This record gives sequence, C-alpha cells and structure tokens, in this order.
Amino acid sequence: MERDIRERVGLDHADILRLNFVRAPSRFVFRRHYRAGLRSHLMEVLRPEDLERERKGTAGDGPRTYPRAVPVKMLRIFRSRFPDPAAAREELMREKIVERFLAPDHMARSEEFLVDYLRDRTREILLCGLQEYVKGEILDPWGHLDRACLESLHRRMASEGGPAGDRGPGYWFEAVRASAEGFVDRTRRMILEAGHVPDLAGVGNLLLTPAGGIRLVDINNISRVSFDGVIQVDDRGYPVCDKAIEALSLLEAGLLGRRPRKEDPIYGVFLTPGRMSRVREMEAEFHRAMAVGGAVPPPPPPDERRW
Repeated sequence: MERDIRERVGLDHADILRLNFVRAPSRFVFRRHYRAGLRSHLMEVLRPEDLERERKGTAGDGPRTYPRAVPVKMLRIFRSRFPDPAAAREELMREKIVERFLAPDHMARSEEFLVDYLRDRTREILLCGLQEYVKGEILDPWGHLDRACLESLHRRMASEGGPAGDRGPGYWFEAVRASAEGFVDRTRRMILEAGHVPDLAGVGNLLLTPAGGIRLVDINNISRVSFDGVIQVDDRGYPVCDKAIEALSLLEAGLLGRRPRKEDPIYGVFLTPGRMSRVREMEAEFHRAMAVGGAVPPPPPPDERRW
C-alpha cells in the first residue's frame, strides 16, 4: 500500500508529480524547503532555467557565480486530516481571518485550495496552498531585538544588495519599528475582535525583510483565543495560543519598548505568573512527546535561514 504523503518525512519532485491533482510533466521543478516538517510539506516551486543557473553557475567578467534559484511560489501540503468538508472549510475560514487583519503588509499571502487526494482507490480531503515567497531573515521573538542586533541583520542583508542597502541602518531601524507597530497593533485587534491568533512562537514563522518589514510566513497553526482561563492546545498538545501571545509581548517590548501591563486586556490574562508556569510545563511535555515519537524534524543547516 502506498504510504500517505501526510505521514512522509519529506517529499521530492517525483513525489509531487505522482499526486493525482498535479499535472505531469510540469513546467516547474519542486524542491523541498528546509522548513518542511511537523505540520506541512513545504516545497519550492522553481523555474528549470533558474535551477540550471544555480547548478552550473554563470560566467561573467569575474569568477563564476552560482545564484540560488528564487522560488516562484511555495507549495504547502498540509498534514492535517479533515473528517468532512465542513471541517476543512473551518480551517480555511481561520486563515481568511488572519489574512483580513495582517495582509498584505504583514503576512505572506497564500491561495488555499482543497483537493481530492486519491490513494489506493480511496479519496480524502487534502488542504494545499500556493504561497507568496518572502525573502528575509528569521525574526525570533525570544532572541535579541535591540538596535545592535538589528543593525547586524541590516549589514547582512545590505551586503547582498536590494532594499536593505538603499538607506543607512538608522533609516532601516525606523522602518522596522514602524512595521513592528503595525504588526503588533493588527495582531492585537485580531485577538480582541476576531478571537484568533496565528502561531508566532515557532522558529521561522516570522521574517524580517530587507525593506524592514515583519511578515508572517507560517499559517499552519491558528488558534482560537479564549479569555475564560482555559489554556488552549492544538491537536498535538502544544499551548499555541499562550505561546503566540507571549511571543507578541516580546516583540512589543523588544522592538517598541512597551512592557506588558497588568491592566492590559490581553497580557493581563495570559501573562500571569501562575498561568505562564502551567504553559511552560505543557510546552515541556509537548517537546518530550515529540522527541519520543520521533516527529520533530532535524534542524536546518546553518546557512539555510531564508525563505
């Protein structure tokens, strides 16, 4: 029996072409992105000529260069299983909520679609998406967010050319602050008005672009927000809602200098010492379960930190 692609560790170009809803031969090449893993397969959609230049290089006046192929889109194949079309539509609805509050400035837009996944004469609902490719550096809410760290990121991006090198680090730093203010304020509105929050805590879920923008690129795990004291967990037992709100507070403190206040309508509920202690215990249990089950994908190579 053919193994379900949702259970596979990784996919390659041939695996994608064997899917019943993908046209073969394709005028694109599909390559696994390093961040594919726990909740979805993530494939780079590449032009063959770009991949050829990456492999063989280009000769100019100087030494031969090997420019990395830039994806046209990112193909995401979700690992989630849906018992019926209504459950799948509910997932799509959550993604539209995030898009309504964060697009286009603060998220990588994605065109989701549902397909019949044919396997061994059975059909199941499969959620996929063609997502905008965003170039940038990983923004870690738990990392250093001071000016020195941001200026270091600016130098790295500026050395590669593009928008980061157009203005000095001071201007770029102000652009980051402006984007952070917009991102934080829109996410807070989403929590209070729509009762949902995306996963902001996962490594690589947020990128800092060469223009100084903050973009959400992972929309796999969107949680309902409840203010009734119950700690929400996802289908794998991860306290995604609380960790996302903690990540938001760290971004707000680190990039905007706004420390959480007890009277804050969001942080005053989710960032109490007792609740955060329980969340840390649940998070530790989640990581223990993932390690025992072998479900945690290997870390990316150190030179592969971009989308």
